[in-house]
Amino acid sequence: MKELKNILVAVDFNDAVGDLLGYAEGLALKFGAKVWVLHVAAPNPDFVGYEPGPQYIRDFKAEEFREEHRNLQMYCDTFLSENIEKEALLIQGSTIEAVLEEAKKLKSDLLIVGTHKHSFLHNLLQESVSLELLKKASIPILTIPIEE
Repeated sequence: MKELKNILVAVDFNDAVGDLLGYAEGLALKFGAKVWVLHVAAPNPDFVGYEPGPQYIRDFKAEEFREEHRNLQMYCDTFLSENIEKEALLIQGSTIEAVLEEAKKLKSDLLIVGTHKHSFLHNLLQESVSLELLKKASIPILTIPIEE
């Protein structure tokens, strides 16, 4: 098996975070790898063609991002052993492109994502982030089924 030095775990603030980080912890302890816990927040309004709005809205969004980053750090501290080098990352952008870009930037050896169990019809009509990552990633991906 290839040696793992950097494990990237993409999370979206659901109940499966502990499961995803449990897999990351086991692999990180075995290989002495660093775990990066990543959440991709929605892009800035001006990025998607809208005006950012009044200052109080920008202040509210900034506080929201700080709170999300604190939550990511709490997940790292709660679900990952203190013996593991770990870091929480919150970035903005389009989810699939941002995860792939961050994986490349961090020289990730493995990407861990959760995958929702949906019906065939739902999958046909709705974009699946984990499926798109599987199609486009150039590194191995470990997908963990998430119970609804």
